[in-house]
Amino acid sequence: MSASPAPAPGEGPVRPVSVSLHEGTIAALKARTGKRGMSAYVEGLIQRQLERDRLRELIEGAEAEHGPVDQAAVDAKRALLRGGAAGSADAA
Repeated sequence: MSASPAPAPGEGPVRPVSVSLHEGTIAALKARTGKRGMSAYVEGLIQRQLERDRLRELIEGAEAEHGPVDQAAVDAKRALLRGGAAGSADAA
């Protein structure tokens, strides 16, 4: 029988792990989440970072294949998404 693929981030059973953090980081985390919300908060942070890492990899792959992104085109699309004209101050 073949092994099943590893679960995607945010899927699969929850299990404890040990990580080392600076005391100041732990204090700030507890202040923000309370003692019982720490795991969910850290899980969310890690999932978002993994998404960003994967997006960066996809962008790098696309740029390697098609060349760098045209920043003027990005700014124009951003302006459209924000409901402004391509040359508006909101495009920056």
